[in-house]
Amino acid sequence: MSDTPVSDRASPPEGTLAGEVGSGGTDAADEPALVIEGLSKRFGAEEGVVAVDDVSFSVDRGAVVGLLGPNGAGKTTLIKCALGIVVPDSGSIRVFGTDVAAGRRAVYADVDAMLEGARNDYWRLTVRENLRYFATIRGVDPDSVRARHDRLLDRFDLAAKADTPVRELSRGMKQKVSLASALAGGAALVFLDEPTLGLDVESSRTLRRELRRLADEEGLTIVLSGHDMGVIESVCDRVIVMSEGRVVADDAVSALLERADRNRVRLAATGVDRSVLDSLRRDFDVYEVSRNGRRTRLEFAAGGTELYDLMDALRAGGVTIEDVRTVDPDLEDVFLTLTEDAPTTDERGETP
Repeated sequence: MSDTPVSDRASPPEGTLAGEVGSGGTDAADEPALVIEGLSKRFGAEEGVVAVDDVSFSVDRGAVVGLLGPNGAGKTTLIKCALGIVVPDSGSIRVFGTDVAAGRRAVYADVDAMLEGARNDYWRLTVRENLRYFATIRGVDPDSVRARHDRLLDRFDLAAKADTPVRELSRGMKQKVSLASALAGGAALVFLDEPTLGLDVESSRTLRRELRRLADEEGLTIVLSGHDMGVIESVCDRVIVMSEGRVVADDAVSALLERADRNRVRLAATGVDRSVLDSLRRDFDVYEVSRNGRRTRLEFAAGGTELYDLMDALRAGGVTIEDVRTVDPDLEDVFLTLTEDAPTTDERGETP
């Protein structure tokens, strides 16, 4: 980040594990990396939009926490409030045990971020020059962290492009440079918004491995926002789901997956005409219908005796089943259920 308050800060010495140094030099090693309590933000007058509505949560040191939500859920506003870019209307933010209100410069000494949609790097500078620049504005002598930069270049497959101006790189390569720049100065807490945007499959896998390694081996605390459920599910210890500005779920990934409906069946069949489909929709929960020529793929919520009823209905409709299998739920299923079931703004009475 080049134009936000988190750029104006000092950094822990090279070789210090992330999380060992608290913001402002605090020795309270048992304090969480981030604590948000009762945070709210409204844009506009009294009848304006409530972007963040009484949100509270904490993030332990060395944790990787996913922040999920549909567009407009309040994720980006929440992150910008946590970074000091947006001033909340109410609530408090503590970073490594120190309240932001006590001194912003000291509080953000160990924080960095990569925000989606922003020019996170200087495109006229080379890749290595960007890493040196972002280390420098954190108060770190770039020569003292050259080894760190070499590791970042190597792990993100940027070494061959180290002396290439960023403007000459592909979108995916620029995204990796942005991530490396956020890590260049040795921050202990980083916010990553859509870090896999524009990355190919292999680069995305590399990113997942590196983020987990940084958390597990170096104690880096990561708050990761995005729409790539595969990344969130494979990297994060815990997921916070937001909808309409509120937290609607906050739990371990494994616990959230346990909430999913496990009685789903997917089948491919022929002979599914309009009348049969209308009848199935009337009597069963149909999640998905897609056609490919004469073949129709359907997905149902059907378990126990209901599965027998479904088979009977298909037989009675003259449907020929070509393939049938159970469906293992994933984080996307849980996410859709949580956000679809969340109360609307009107139901909460926040706005007309």
